[in-house]
Amino acid sequence: MSSERHERIRQRAHAIWEREGRPHGLHEQHWYRATSEIDAEDLAGSPQPATASAAAEKKPRAPRAKAVAAEKVPPKPRARKNA
Repeated sequence: MSSERHERIRQRAHAIWEREGRPHGLHEQHWYRATSEIDAEDLAGSPQPATASAAAEKKPRAPRAKAVAAEKVPPKPRARKNA
């Protein structure tokens, strides 16, 4: 794989990852989808830069969920030490 093609696939996979909300653990799926898109563009003879398509389709990220405060639970009594 040429370094130029590899870089195009890497950028496209990154754009897909960002577009989908940066999910964890889907890097292989994103890589294969990016590879398919790049291959299809190369066959059609009209490669598009990944940054242009990413900027056009970029969705705003959802805000991160805030931690729900746990109910106040009294501390457990400490164990006695045998002397």
